[in-house]
Amino acid sequence: MLLGTISLSLATFMNVLDSSIANVSIPAIAGDVGVSPNQGTWVITSFGVANAISVPLTGWLTQRFGAVKLFTMSVLLFVLTSWLCGFATSLEMLVVCRVAQGLVAGPMIPLSQTLLLSSYPRAKAGMALALWGVTTLVAPVVGPLLGGWITDNVSWPWIFYINVPVGLLAAGITWWIYRDRETTIRKLPIDTVGLTLLVLWVGSLQLMLDKGKELDWFASNQIVILALVAGISFAVFLVWELTEKHPVVDLRLFKGRNFAFGALALSVAYGLFFGNVVLMPLWLQQWMGYTATSAGLALAPVGLFAILLTPLVGKKVSEWDPRKMATGAFIVFALVLWMRSHFTPQTDFMQILVPTVIQGAAMAFFFIPLTTLTLSGLPPERIPAAAGLSNFVRITAGAMGTSIATTLWESRAALHHAHLTEPMTGQQDALSGALTGLNQAGLTTDQALIQINRLIDVQAFTRAADDIFIGSAVLFVLLIGLIWLTKRPAPHAGGTPADAGGAH
Repeated sequence: MLLGTISLSLATFMNVLDSSIANVSIPAIAGDVGVSPNQGTWVITSFGVANAISVPLTGWLTQRFGAVKLFTMSVLLFVLTSWLCGFATSLEMLVVCRVAQGLVAGPMIPLSQTLLLSSYPRAKAGMALALWGVTTLVAPVVGPLLGGWITDNVSWPWIFYINVPVGLLAAGITWWIYRDRETTIRKLPIDTVGLTLLVLWVGSLQLMLDKGKELDWFASNQIVILALVAGISFAVFLVWELTEKHPVVDLRLFKGRNFAFGALALSVAYGLFFGNVVLMPLWLQQWMGYTATSAGLALAPVGLFAILLTPLVGKKVSEWDPRKMATGAFIVFALVLWMRSHFTPQTDFMQILVPTVIQGAAMAFFFIPLTTLTLSGLPPERIPAAAGLSNFVRITAGAMGTSIATTLWESRAALHHAHLTEPMTGQQDALSGALTGLNQAGLTTDQALIQINRLIDVQAFTRAADDIFIGSAVLFVLLIGLIWLTKRPAPHAGGTPADAGGAH
C-alpha cells in the first residue's frame, strides 16, 4: 500500500512539477531559442491548453483501455515527450513537444486518485487524498527552486530530462503493484465531432490570446479569423454537446447550481492565480536583476503553509462550511496581491518573500473547499465526469490567465513608459544634466541614453506589474459573491472529494 502510494505520488509530483518548473526558466529558454521572454511563455500555455483538452477524455480512455494500462502508458509517454522537450532546438519544436507532453499528461492526475482510492479502505479515503494533496502542493514549491538551480548551474533541458528516471521508476512500480487490479474494459463510441470542436475553439482562442499582442489585436486579419473560428466553433460545440448521446464533455452538469457557480469561481480564481504565478518570475528576472535560482528562492515558500494546512483542511472540510473557507482564501489572495501592488524597483528580497509565504495559506483553503462545493450533491456515477469537466475549465482558465496577464503587462508597461518620458520633452535641462553626469562616468551619449531608457523601462514594467496585482486583488474580492451563490453541502457528508488536490 505504501509503495503504491509512493509510486502514484511520484507520477503526480512529476506532472505538477512540470507545470511550474519551467516558469523561472522562461528567460533562459527564450534566449537560447532566440525569442522574447513573453513569446517564451508559450512553453507554459501550450502545455496547459493541451492538458486541458485531454483531461475530459480520461473517462472514455479508462473504459477503453483500463485504468492501470492507461496510467502506465501515460507515464511512459510523458517520459518520452519530456526527453524530446530537452532536445528542442527552436521554440516551435519545444512548443510541439510541450503540446504532446500536455496531451499524454491529462489522465495521470485523475487516474492516480482512482488507483490510490482503490488501495485504501473507505474510512481512510479522506486521509489518503489529503496526503496525495500535499504531494501536489510540494511540487509547486520545489518547481521554481529546482528549475532555477538547474537553469543556472546545468542547463534548461535538464528540467525535462529529470522526468526520465522518475517516470520510469513510477511506471515500473505502479505496473508491478496494480497490474492484477485492472478496471473493467468496454468499448464506447467516442464523440469525434465534439472532440474536434473542442480542440478547434480552445486552440483558436489560445492562439488569439498569445499572438494578439504581437499582431496588434483586431488590426490583424489573422486575429480576426482566429476570433471568428473560436466563437463559431464554441457555439457549435455547445449545441452539439448538449444534444449528443455520448458527449466528450457533459455540459448538462452546469444545470446544477453548485457545479455551475463552484466551477466558475474555481476557474476564474485559478486563472488569476496562475497568471500572477507566471508574471512574478518574469518581472524578477527581467527587471529586478534576479537569477533563475534567486527567483526560485523568492517564490518557493508559497507552499510552506499550503503543505502544513492541507491535511487540516482535508479533515475539516466536511465539518466546516466550505463557503467560509473559500471566502477566507479569496480575502488572503486579495491581501497578498494588494501587498504586491506596492512593489517598486527598490523592493528587497524579504518584501517579496512575505506575501509569497502568506499566499500558501490561501492555497490550502482554496482548492479543496471549492472542489467540495463544486462536486457536492452529485450522484457517485457523475463524479468522474464532473471532476474531469471542472479540471478542464480550470486548466483552460489557467492557460488563458497566463496569456491575459502577460499581454496586459506589456500594454500597461508601454503606457507607463510613455507617461514617464513625457515630462522629459519639457525638461531638457534635467535630461541633459543626467546625460552629462553619465558622460563624466565614462559612458558615451548613446550608452547613456540606453542606460536612461533601461531605468525608465524598469519603472514602467514594475508599475505595470503593480497594475496587474491590484486589478487581480479587486477581482478576487468580487469573486466572493459567486461562492455564496452555492448551497452548503450537508455537514459530515463524506470527507475529501475526488480531485482534492487540484494544485495542478
